Formats: sequence, structure tokens, C-alpha cells
Amino acid sequence: MDQIARTPKQIGDAIRRQRRKLDLNQATLGERTKLRQATISAVESGAPGTQLSTLCDVLAALDLEFVIRPRSKATPDEIEDIF
Repeated sequence: MDQIARTPKQIGDAIRRQRRKLDLNQATLGERTKLRQATISAVESGAPGTQLSTLCDVLAALDLEFVIRPRSKATPDEIEDIF
């Protein structure tokens, strides 16, 4: 199912959901991406300063990808309600 995410927190939440769906903990995902567990935690919390390459590595390890499309009319709060 496609997920809409407009904020770093929403992106992090989507990543966390997929990681848990795959029954992985943060340390295991860190090993797969060669990132520290603390970095995975920061990505999942939507911490500012996350590098795009780090985000792409995490998405790839979770078999996820970015899809860029025109923005829908829903507000971020309405999108958050979807989850």
C-alpha cells in the first residue's frame, strides 16, 4: 500500500512501520546499511540533518523507494490520520 509522507516525522514513521513489518530491530537494520543503531533511530524519529544518501540506504534495505508526484490537497494532519 502506498503511503503519503510530507514531513520528516511521517517519513520516519513509515520507515519504522516497514522495519517492524519485516521483523527487524534497529541494530539489524543498522548492520544491513552499515549505519549505527543511533542513526536508524534518528531517521525514524524524523531528526533534522539526515543525509539524503542515508535515507536512500535505509529505504533500499527495507525494499522501499521514493515516488515523486504532484502534491494532493490533504493537509499533513489529515495524512497523519491515515496511519
